[in-house]
Order: sequence, then C-alpha cells, then structure tokens
Amino acid sequence: MQSFWKSGNAFIWLTGLTAGIGLLMIGGLVLLILVNGLGIFWPAPLEELTLKDGSKVLGEIWNREKIPDADTEQPATRVRMKIGNRDFYGLDFRWMNETDIAARRHPDSAFVLERQAWGNFFGYATELSLSGEAVAKGATQTAAALAKPLTEGGRLAAQINHLEKEVIGDINYEIEQRRLAIRGLSLRDGANIDASKEEQRLQGEIAALQEEYNKNEKQLEKLREQGSAYQLTLQTVDGRTKTISLLEIVRAFQPNQMSWLDKAGLYLSRTWEFFASEPREANMEGGVFPAIFGTVMMVLIMSIAVVPLGVLTAIYMREYAKQGPFVRTLRIAVNNLAGVPSIVFGIFGLGFFVYAIGGSIDKFFYPEALPTPTFGTGGILWAALTLALLTVPVVIVTTEEGLAAVPGALREGSLALGATKFETLWRVLIPSASPAILTGLILAMARAAGEVAPLMITGVVKLAPSLPLDGHFPYLHLERKFMHLGFHIYDVGFQSPNVEASLPMVYATTLLLILIVLVLNLTAILLRNRLRRRFAAGQF
Repeated sequence: MQSFWKSGNAFIWLTGLTAGIGLLMIGGLVLLILVNGLGIFWPAPLEELTLKDGSKVLGEIWNREKIPDADTEQPATRVRMKIGNRDFYGLDFRWMNETDIAARRHPDSAFVLERQAWGNFFGYATELSLSGEAVAKGATQTAAALAKPLTEGGRLAAQINHLEKEVIGDINYEIEQRRLAIRGLSLRDGANIDASKEEQRLQGEIAALQEEYNKNEKQLEKLREQGSAYQLTLQTVDGRTKTISLLEIVRAFQPNQMSWLDKAGLYLSRTWEFFASEPREANMEGGVFPAIFGTVMMVLIMSIAVVPLGVLTAIYMREYAKQGPFVRTLRIAVNNLAGVPSIVFGIFGLGFFVYAIGGSIDKFFYPEALPTPTFGTGGILWAALTLALLTVPVVIVTTEEGLAAVPGALREGSLALGATKFETLWRVLIPSASPAILTGLILAMARAAGEVAPLMITGVVKLAPSLPLDGHFPYLHLERKFMHLGFHIYDVGFQSPNVEASLPMVYATTLLLILIVLVLNLTAILLRNRLRRRFAAGQF
C-alpha cells in the first residue's frame, strides 16, 4: 500500500475520477436539454378523463408522480394534465389524483387547435360556417371540410402579415423619414427660400405616401373580412362552446387519428416554425427567428470589434512596449478585467457608449429626432461593443502567448534577411500566432453568445418590432434594439405569465443556443486547425 501511494497511482486515479465526474455532469446536462428540447414538438395524444364526481377533463398527460397517502401504505399517484383552453379556465395545467379517475378514453374526434392567442384549444368540432351559413355539421363532416378553409386562412394570414409588416411598415418608415427631414430643414435653414421649396416637396411626398397608406389599409380590412368569413365552432369536454375565426388558427389536427408519418410531418412543421417564424403569445409559442438573427449578428459585430482591439494591444505589450513596471501593471489589469462581473461592463456600456457617445451622435447628427434618441439609447452596436470590452482580455492573453511561442529563429532569420521589424511582425509573427488569436476569438464568442446581464441594459428587448437588417438604407441599422436567445430564455423561463407552460420552450431555446455556439466555435476551430497545419509545414 505504501508503494502504491509513493508511485503516484493514487493521483492518477484521482484525476481520472475527477475528469469522469466532469464528463458525466456535462453529458447529463446535455442529455437533459436534448430530451426536453427535442420532444416538445412531437404531437401528444389527447386523453379524456371521467372523474368520480361525474366531471370530465380533456387534455395531454404530461407527467405522473407519487404522493404520500396517509390512509394506505402504498403511495398514491397523481397526474398533471395540460387542459389548454386558457380563455375558459385561466390556467394550462391541472393535477388530479388517479384514485379520483373513474374512466379513461382516447377520443378520435378530439381536436387540437394552435391559436395566435390564448394558447391551445382542446375540444370537439361541431360546425363550420361561411358568412353565417353552415358548411358542415358534426365532428366527422367538419373535420373533412376543414382542410381547404384552413389552407385559405393560412394564405390570407400570410398576406395580412406581409401587408402589415412590410408594405404598410415601409410606408410608415418613409413618412417618418420625410417628417424628420422637414424638421431638420426648420432647425438648420429657418425661412430660407430653398428650404421652403424642399419642405413643400417633402410635404407632397408625404401626402402621396399617406394616400398609398390609406389604400393599403382598405385592402387590409378587406383581407380581414375575407379571413373572418369562415368560422369554426367547437365544444369543450364540459359543454362550453367557442367560435373561432380561421385567421386565429395556426394549425388544427386530431392527434388520436394521426399515423406515425403524420406526426413526423407535424413535428417537422413545428420545428421549422420554431426556426423561421416570430414569437407569439408573450414569447411562449411560435418561433425565435428574430432572437437567432440578433444573437448571430451581435456575435459577429463583437468579433469584428474585439479582434483588432485585442490583437493590437497584445502586439504593443509584447513587441513594442519596454518591459518594466508599467507593462507588468498593465498585464495585471488585463487579467483582473477578466474577473470583473459582466453587469459592471453593462453599466459602463450604458454610461459611456449609450449616453456619452450615443447622446453626442444624436446631438450633432440627428437633432431633428430629439428628444427621441436614435443612438442615445440601447442598440445592437452598443451591446456588441460592451461585450467586446468584456471579452478583450481573453484575446489579449491568447495573442500574447501566441507571439511568445513563435521561435526566436524565425524573428532573427527575418531580420537577417533585411526585413524591418514591422515586416517581420506582419509577415512572420502574426501569421504564426494566428492559431492562438483564433483560440482567443473562440473563447470570446462562446462567452459573448451566452451573456445576458450586460445586454439587458445596452439594447436587448423582449420583442423587437423590426430586425437590425432590412431593405432600407443603410440596410444595417446598428442603432436598433434586438432580441437575443439568452435573454429570450430568461424572459420565457422567469418573466412569462405562465412559467409552467413555457418550460418546454425554455429547453428548446437553450438547445438552439448551444447549437449556435457550437457551430460558431467549430467554424473557428476548423480555420485554426487549418492554419496550424499550414504553418507547421512551413508554408508561409
């Protein structure tokens, strides 16, 4: 035993055990997210429960758990059922003891309606009407006649959304730009004759745009009337009736009648909606495309800002600065910056970037928009620059280490051949240190993609009305607020009106964020490995 401890085998076993525990923890976390995140889009069967008191409940069984029972030695079991119909019941879930259940059945005619508002509706279709006249009655006839009107309703909903968000939204944008231009003329030129002519021209353009706006508004009302012509009447399991316009329905299906292939198709449809559409119902349903776009764009802008800042700082500290107390103090400060809480960087970004720089930009370049700020409020640019400051110590440290690892023979050989120090730095040292620079960038992107606290005060919002990238000049609007997957997880998991019902969305968004970080990191890692192989082979 004494020789065992002296040989160091105990330390080997200890380190191996620690590494195994770490891998198990990481694997368990990933497995938990995968199981809960990938399964939420699969359609669950509807079950109708008849209780001993004669009441009935229809919904999806989510989970079972054992509860202690004082009257028996065996623990009792209760089930949690998603009952939907929030507009009737005011809640999404209900717990019931299995001892109170008298009968169970899986009705084939039961419908699941995913709606634009109020969540899912569970019930039985009784009538489909067009302009007040019944088209089909009864569950069987209504289900058979519903497919074509649902397709028509989806087409009309897409047209309405296009008209509202793009056509009318673009007109509003153009009107606002001309209104600001008129105000700018009054601030700069006063009663100048040319300014008056320009103002008249802008007023004429506003009048033409307003006429176009009114025309599209009438078309929008017409489309809404067409979409409201079809009405679907449903009945809950307890006898209540609900009439729903087909424009309010995202999709309708009968899960108990669906084959495995039908369920797979619905799963893919829901997954695509999650990736490609906007959120609805207080972010608890729908998609997360604006959050995906905002997260990726913020990371890219942050990367563009942090790499030059970190690399140039590291080059100065390693290659040009005289090594002494000042440089040592600077290195200590850089290392300490890496440990500063991220919210502190957020406060700095708010005060320096948003209020100081952004407020100055508004004062000198956008006075016509004041007191409404343009750059003097949170935006994706300020959020990205704040995260660049947060992650720049990592890039500085890794770049310095990369420059220090370049063999001295390469420096001496370059200088001996007549190259200047700058040419040696540009053509030899930086290319050789590029794998280390990319390592710093990988670590910076991984941290920036998951940060939330600084973003909450520098530009991220619950729901962004428009993306930072659109068809209006200058196309990339760095002053706009944006959505972020990390904040979306926080908002849905802790700030939504129904946290219990939104928990599956939290897992799905978390899985998506992990995948995005993984893709970004893998891209940088592949590029880094390629550079390593190139310079290891001496191919400069």
